[in-house]
Amino acid sequence: MDQGAATMNKIEQIIDTTIGKEGGYANHPDDKGGETMWGITKVVARRNGYYGEMRSMPRPTAVDIYTREFFTGPQFDKVLQRSIPLAEELFDTGVLSGPGTASRFLQVALNGFNNQGKLYGDIATDGAIGKGTLAALDAYLDKRGASAVVVMMRALNSQQGAYFLDISQTREANESFTFGWFLNRVVI
Repeated sequence: MDQGAATMNKIEQIIDTTIGKEGGYANHPDDKGGETMWGITKVVARRNGYYGEMRSMPRPTAVDIYTREFFTGPQFDKVLQRSIPLAEELFDTGVLSGPGTASRFLQVALNGFNNQGKLYGDIATDGAIGKGTLAALDAYLDKRGASAVVVMMRALNSQQGAYFLDISQTREANESFTFGWFLNRVVI
């Protein structure tokens, strides 16, 4: 299997895991996203060309949307080439909080772990993974060694947990989901 096919296969496995967490059709009154199917909101479905009933969205359509909008679009596939666990975490966080938020979590952590710029320079925390973020990630993984992925996973999950608590304070209806988010998505 060539590198491109292997990457796509791994992306589909990661998406399948997230779909398993998200489940099928939902329309919870406290969910700002409204109707969802396989974790894809109606707004995201429409933006990606799906106009059918949400409860009838085929799973392959959700996989295509996840691949474009939540994996290759934010360049988590480039992170996957460097670290499968980090790509999985960024993708899953991006599904719940938006890919830009997940990317920003990575950028903030990279800046926090660069030893005052001695290991590599600070990068923009703009929520867009580009050459600078990828170069910093490469340097981080190289300089921080065997513990790099474990520590980064802790940093990403810590930020995600803080984010969930924050959005639950600013919008009380989110409290319907906070416990489940911590149970199923925040792993330290």
